[in-house]
Amino acid sequence: MSEIRHNWTKDEILRIYNKPLMDLLYEAATIHRKYHDPNTIQVSTLISVKTGGCSEDCGYCAQAARYHTHVEAEGLLTVPQVKAQALRAKSAGSSRVCMGAAWRNVKDGPEFDQVLEMVRTINKLDMEVCCTLGMITENQAQRLSEAGLYAYNHNLDTSEEYYKEVISTRGYEDRLQTIENVRKTNITVCSGGIIGMGESVEDRASMLVSLSTLYPQPESVPINALVAVEGTPLEDQKPVEIWEMIRMIATTRIVMPTTQIRLSAGRTHISREGQAMCFFAGANSIFAGDKLLTTPNPDIAEDMRMFEILGMRPQKPFETHPQPQTIEAEDSQYPSLGEKPKWSRPSHKIERNEKARIKKEKIS
Repeated sequence: MSEIRHNWTKDEILRIYNKPLMDLLYEAATIHRKYHDPNTIQVSTLISVKTGGCSEDCGYCAQAARYHTHVEAEGLLTVPQVKAQALRAKSAGSSRVCMGAAWRNVKDGPEFDQVLEMVRTINKLDMEVCCTLGMITENQAQRLSEAGLYAYNHNLDTSEEYYKEVISTRGYEDRLQTIENVRKTNITVCSGGIIGMGESVEDRASMLVSLSTLYPQPESVPINALVAVEGTPLEDQKPVEIWEMIRMIATTRIVMPTTQIRLSAGRTHISREGQAMCFFAGANSIFAGDKLLTTPNPDIAEDMRMFEILGMRPQKPFETHPQPQTIEAEDSQYPSLGEKPKWSRPSHKIERNEKARIKKEKIS
């Protein structure tokens, strides 16, 4: 029976991942039942508050401005627009709202102030609030914490070794620094990755080493299956098989026993039976709604029907951590510093990313 460890090695994790499937499932399910209610699933809704036009070159992302993906850049939503979407999500059964903005990093100013007001508004609806806004400084993390942010998402995406084959416009160390900045507040950490980008099993194990050796371990780890979007450098990648998702989730459950594991992007390609196996293996959270930022996702009514069939119930908000207090802007102890941090920009080129960029230029 696994206890919480922060010294996992890649070889240990590979041995777990490669176990006979029935042995792996048994071990993961046993650990899952020790630390979690196996019949409870957290339901989150993802709202894109600022879509498209991103300057980064992430090879999987439809929102990168340099690729021809038919995603049009849109301005930041208003607070009333976000509140209306959050209320619809709550009425449909979601306990958490995650707001995503297609930014490289947070910049102090009116738009960030607007996002802070969105956080205050949703927290007052008695819903958990998560944001994924790119890289943030310690001061920006403190301002989000004051507003009532429950969780901050910043995925590692893949192993440090394979990362340079997917993204060239920002460094792996910046992702780790952002997580460290969040850890200096009372905000919980949400960080995971994507499988199916051409990485090896060793890369998957290496990513889990990076996550599991954080102290404390992330409270939430999304496991995404790549949704290959036409126009992106990874458009020709084949979908991962369900057995790969099950193994990845089970291995994550064993090395991070108390973490909430999110069965995230790619669920449209997974049957109900496959999703049930993922839940048995240790997944206890999903994103609901017909879209995850810009990619398809099952309808929430379908998910509720699946829960009914499986005898599962949606998790209520703040079951695992207390609700943050909201401090109004005028009472903030962390004013805007107008920071201009120098986040890294690696100088290497990724051949397939360059091909996709040139293709966009020719089309344009």
